[in-house]
Amino acid sequence: MRRWNGWGDEATVVELPAHGEAFLAELVGPGQLLADASLEQVLATVPTSRLQAHPLICLNAEDRLRHARGQSLPDWLAMRSGDFGVFPDGVAYPESAAQIRELLAWASQQDLIVIPYGGGTSVAGHINPQAGSKPVLTLSLERMGKLIEIDHDSLIATFGPGATGPQVESQLRAQGYTLGHFPQSWELSTLGGWVASRSSGQQSLRYGRIEQLFAGGKVETFAGTLEIPTFPASAAGPDLREILMGSEGRFGIISEVKVRITRLAEQEHFYAVFLPNWQQALNAIRSLAQARVPLSMLRLSNAIETQTQLALAGHPQQIAWLEKYLALRGAREGKCMLTFGVTGSRTQNAASLKQAKKLLKSFGGVFTGTLLGKKWAENRFRFPYLRHGLWAAGYAVDTLETATDWSNVDSLLNKVETSLRTGLSEEGEQVHVFTHLSHVYNQGSSIYTTYVFRPGNSYAEAMARWHKLKHAASLTIAENRGTISHQHGVGRDHAPYLPVEKGELGMATLKALAGHFDPEQRLAPGVLLQD
Repeated sequence: MRRWNGWGDEATVVELPAHGEAFLAELVGPGQLLADASLEQVLATVPTSRLQAHPLICLNAEDRLRHARGQSLPDWLAMRSGDFGVFPDGVAYPESAAQIRELLAWASQQDLIVIPYGGGTSVAGHINPQAGSKPVLTLSLERMGKLIEIDHDSLIATFGPGATGPQVESQLRAQGYTLGHFPQSWELSTLGGWVASRSSGQQSLRYGRIEQLFAGGKVETFAGTLEIPTFPASAAGPDLREILMGSEGRFGIISEVKVRITRLAEQEHFYAVFLPNWQQALNAIRSLAQARVPLSMLRLSNAIETQTQLALAGHPQQIAWLEKYLALRGAREGKCMLTFGVTGSRTQNAASLKQAKKLLKSFGGVFTGTLLGKKWAENRFRFPYLRHGLWAAGYAVDTLETATDWSNVDSLLNKVETSLRTGLSEEGEQVHVFTHLSHVYNQGSSIYTTYVFRPGNSYAEAMARWHKLKHAASLTIAENRGTISHQHGVGRDHAPYLPVEKGELGMATLKALAGHFDPEQRLAPGVLLQD
């Protein structure tokens, strides 16, 4: 059963180890516990719906509650406190493109706001209804998750937009294929959501981001149906796929997705390497990317994240032995862990591994084999669950991400971390901050930063602390050559910073497109573009 007030399945529990709690208490201070509201308490606050009855729409209070918030830290605080704010007036569950069109027509007739909803994993405020005079209809695509067809010659698969990561992979793997798109939200997020928010999977080095995987499809808009055909390449004017990707529901509702798939690899392995310091590690990962070593995944943790991962890993005796071994090999304090993957045939993987080892050895890399790599692969979708363990210990955790050119990576990373680390200094509060690079390109890299802080003595204080930290870091990114989002999208949280990146003319272009497809601004107002 999916949690109503947090991440994922209720059966999955990731607890903070006792020594991990002591580690954080030393860095940040003793945890501060806040009381959680019960489901019954929150259901009692759901108001009467303003919608008229419709056969495709559910007006049930719990359905509306479960579609009122995403997974950002403000959403977390709202769910845990029980102060949800605004609820959708109803939730529709269409099962076809025709039903989506029917619901859009009804929304226009009834003067409704419509919020497209995929897996509910947004961390940027995409799916939250806003207060207003018009009723809000959330349109969930969860019943449109089937594999429709596969073109085996062209390796193009057609899906419904509501297919979650497991649904995509299970249906493809049954026929010997994979999409290879594995964002951290993979268990819950959807194919349509990946396209709408320009998602990036953990093995994008091999399979590409969603931009490389998305081949075409259909979008239902208030102006009609936009159909995007599949071509291997085209010079016939601007690419309409680019209009849809990253549109975040502002232009229309995706009703069909065509993606480029790959035959399953013969084998796959993940390895962990420790570099002696950050500068050597940064040079190493850049060299791997620019040498185009055919790896499937690269992830580099800075020294603080490496230290934190080892402290929170559990099995302290085994970690102590690892630390001794690394110290003997020259990877002591300040060491950085790099995880990489090889995916393909045995011959391809052997050649890739040999090339990676040779290059990493030149930067002082200490190899530890596949054990830590296997642990990463086993737990790579479990990190969001750690928020529950941290919260139970009295800590709040959030993440933010950006991307920039290699010449700016080190500078921007340090500036972002400093803005967070000092963000609550006026209150006498410490913030634990650490970062990894998880998507690398010939030109540059993503920067993914996690920060842990104490929530204070009330939910209002926790929200104020988050807002101060988020604003400081976002402003730092926008003013220092970073994109406001590499993989999570814009939503409402990042919309104030988008004009710095797009410029006046760029923003006018996006607004004109929104006006063309949705002239009455019914679709997700305030998302992507500040209305």
